[in-house]
Amino acid sequence: MPVKNCGIKSFLGAGLVIAITLCGVLAARVVVAASSPWQEEKSEHFIIAYQHVPESFVKDVIEAAEDHYRQTMTTLGFTRYTGWTWKNRVKIVIHDSQSAYVKASHYAWSAGQVSPDTKEIVTFPSESGFFDSLLPHELGHIIFREGVGFHDNIPLWLEEGVAMYQERARRLGADADVRDLIAQGYFIPLEDLDRITLRSGTSRATVQIFYTEAASLVGFLINKYEVYRFVRLCRELKEGQRFDVALNKAYMEFPNLSALERSWRRYLDETRE
Repeated sequence: MPVKNCGIKSFLGAGLVIAITLCGVLAARVVVAASSPWQEEKSEHFIIAYQHVPESFVKDVIEAAEDHYRQTMTTLGFTRYTGWTWKNRVKIVIHDSQSAYVKASHYAWSAGQVSPDTKEIVTFPSESGFFDSLLPHELGHIIFREGVGFHDNIPLWLEEGVAMYQERARRLGADADVRDLIAQGYFIPLEDLDRITLRSGTSRATVQIFYTEAASLVGFLINKYEVYRFVRLCRELKEGQRFDVALNKAYMEFPNLSALERSWRRYLDETRE
């Protein structure tokens, strides 16, 4: 559906998350030249590959990644899953600069890529948003896919909503932003949101609305109900169930997307400050 170029406030920090996600969902992988002098630092769940990035930055990445890992696993209710050790650790490849990253990835418009199936993140040190947005967002993609598998029954808004929900600033502001969208007449109904496919030509306004609503909706599913319901939703999806069937089994009161939207909007009204 067409979306007006409205004056809603942007929450996507200079296009950072847009770029990450549009290439991240392609599960692209950057090949690191074997002849390059790459070094590695390892922690319990991560392997950091780098060349000339300061060791202090690498240590900060390890600390932040482990912290985001614990928080995301708890938030999504995946605390019993312990598969990220030894050879199954996530690899974070950090290029020295944006130019080095672009040369290797050929994505001049992105700040990072994620490959959930190979559990690899490729990026470079950015001036802002690296620890608060890029890292938790990309880890959110990997952890979510660990929980639901790689079937094609996963709505895009659900996966992106989970990734966005890991960014604290986005999570805290999403509900208020959706209320503004409703008040201004820019709200995209859930059945329409479910059909949106984000492409490089998708308007920025549509992308902003998509991510705002996705983050708010995932927050509703997690916060309004016991987390075990979200865990069951993911389990049903992993078993190959259609989303509407999985949703109804997990939450029972939502036989379809329209019912989910009504309850979500009622929740937004009830939690208005």
